[in-house]
Amino acid sequence: MIDARKDFPILSRKVHGKKLVYLDNAATAQKPKQVIEAIKNYYENYNSNVHRAVHQLSAEATDAYDEAHEKTANFINAEEEEVIFTKNTTESINIIANHFARTLRKNDEIVLTQMEHHSNIVPWLNTAKITGAKIKYAEINKDGELDLEQIKKLITNKTKIVALAHVSNVLGTINPVKEIAKVAHDKGALVLIDGAQSVPHMPVDVKELDCDFLAFSAHKMLGPTGIGVLYGKKELLENIEPFNFGGDMIKEVTFENASWNDLPWKFEAGTPNMAGAVGLSAAIDYLKKIGMEKIREHELELTKYAIKKLSSIEGVEIYGPKQRVGVISFNLKNVHPHDVSSILDSEGVAVRGGHHCAMPLMKLLGIQGSVRASFYFYNTKEEIDVFVKALAKVKKIMGA
Repeated sequence: MIDARKDFPILSRKVHGKKLVYLDNAATAQKPKQVIEAIKNYYENYNSNVHRAVHQLSAEATDAYDEAHEKTANFINAEEEEVIFTKNTTESINIIANHFARTLRKNDEIVLTQMEHHSNIVPWLNTAKITGAKIKYAEINKDGELDLEQIKKLITNKTKIVALAHVSNVLGTINPVKEIAKVAHDKGALVLIDGAQSVPHMPVDVKELDCDFLAFSAHKMLGPTGIGVLYGKKELLENIEPFNFGGDMIKEVTFENASWNDLPWKFEAGTPNMAGAVGLSAAIDYLKKIGMEKIREHELELTKYAIKKLSSIEGVEIYGPKQRVGVISFNLKNVHPHDVSSILDSEGVAVRGGHHCAMPLMKLLGIQGSVRASFYFYNTKEEIDVFVKALAKVKKIMGA
């Protein structure tokens, strides 16, 4: 068991008179006091713009901002110049999709999977619309897993980019991204991994995975909202045009022309989210102190326990494979997921009900939406017991 709950102020509050049981971690994670205090300290003691001035506050802010780049790079085993700060995972994906919207040609191929979040579908739909490229979808089986043999046939010499989630935000499926990257590279294609649901919950090493791009967000890994990360191999980023222009991404400007700054600043236009970077830095410190392997083990134990408990309830249908991260999507027979979520909320249990920004996957599963319980290392078996007990109340109220 990981003893960390004391560090999370929000976990001690009550909701509707009941002790909060927060099981919506796939949407956003709660913040430890160490992260909150780091952000507070930034604003109280050295709030200033970075890379702009020579005064003391700016120097301190610049050091903290640059250190955040270094820590983030080390966290995923990348080089410092390969880590770009963005607003979120969505913007990170859009930067790469925007590049391919400039470079793809008619009949080039984009390969996605049927389990993608809207943020890893819509940018590519737009890219295909602009270029005339074709999108192909890797299929999932009845257990919610990808068929590697089908993917091998799907990726051809026409494929230019394969973009897929490392972990499904609905099914909890852990995709074999390393194997898929090899298949793609053998065909001359590049690979983008949506790591929003993996980087916060397990060790992720970009060199081991050999991905070309990786996108993830700070707010799902204890950090603040408004800051995300795009990793890209240096040689690729050097040949990609920026997405935004102005401010710190400039090297030289004349009335006729402009040249771009070195990596990673080339992609960080305008005043960056300095406080967000400080918060992300503190979050990484916190996660590393616990250990990502230990976090993964704890979540596996919780998930196994929760699935066993839920499976014993008549009328509960669980979606996804046996091997997964701490995400369980399910439905209670003849009860809308919004009703389930609302009644659970009245018992202090926070879950997510809806399509989870994965409408195509919902259609494939033959459902309008689902209830999703998602765990982090600060959750406990006792909280799962409260959740399951509250679900029994849902059944009673709804006559299910």
